[in-house]
Amino acid sequence: MKTPRIWASSVLLFTALFFSCKQGEAPAEEAATSAEIAAQESESVSQKTTKPLDQRPLIRTADIKGKVKNVAQSTEIIENATRHLGGYVVQSHLQSNIVETGQIKISRDSTLKTTRYNVENAIKIRVPNRQLDTLVQAISRELCFLDSRNLDQKDVSEDLLRNQKTVARHEKHQKRLSDAIDQKGKKLNQIIDAEGQVDAAQSVTDDAQINQWSLRDQVAYSTISVALYQDETVSAQVIPTLKHPDDYHPAFGLQLLESVQNGWFILESILAFMAQLWSLILLGILGVWAFQKWSHKNAKKLHPSA
Repeated sequence: MKTPRIWASSVLLFTALFFSCKQGEAPAEEAATSAEIAAQESESVSQKTTKPLDQRPLIRTADIKGKVKNVAQSTEIIENATRHLGGYVVQSHLQSNIVETGQIKISRDSTLKTTRYNVENAIKIRVPNRQLDTLVQAISRELCFLDSRNLDQKDVSEDLLRNQKTVARHEKHQKRLSDAIDQKGKKLNQIIDAEGQVDAAQSVTDDAQINQWSLRDQVAYSTISVALYQDETVSAQVIPTLKHPDDYHPAFGLQLLESVQNGWFILESILAFMAQLWSLILLGILGVWAFQKWSHKNAKKLHPSA
């Protein structure tokens, strides 16, 4: 009876050891991966510190402000130089700001209009990294007075390396999760939870890749911000004087002719109106004639000798 018990105990012991080894595989694999990444990072950092400056990924920017003789002409020259060097203009906001306006009457029908204004432009340019200094020099030659010029550069070797390792680490993590879903995912809840972890890992990977692309783009093309302005300008222009409609009068002869015409029209109206009253006028004439005749007879009766 002791032999079967010893055999059963041995089987249970080996089974427990087998599962404990399986459970320890994942941490061991992760530890090996972490050690591998750490070794690669150490090697990359070592190479970075010994790499010459002209071979390092640098984000270079420039900020220039100054006065020019003519903002519009200088803007055209700078934009042409940018295109010639392989760059492009991100924005160019050229505008005139009116300070004061005035009007002076110089003749009966003319007015002198004066305008004081400032012209300025804010330009944002992107140019290949190696052409930054050339374009900055071309812009400086256009300036009559330099207010400020700031040149900055940032070494992003560590940022690029960090993004690269983040992408590699999460891609491996995502692959292990996908393999686990294919091999061990049996229940629906387990599959849903694992898929959520895969999506989260993919989102982190996408963000790191986008950040990596943005850094490389900023390294490849430098950004220059230029603010141009010129001396205050005065513009003078002679414009016709605009009169109020009440200020315009017809000539005296024309007014006299119109008055005669209007008088004739009034006379015609009166005659036409009297023509409509001919019966009343006739009765009035007959009445006056009868009254005069009656008065004459009465006068003879009162004064026969007369």
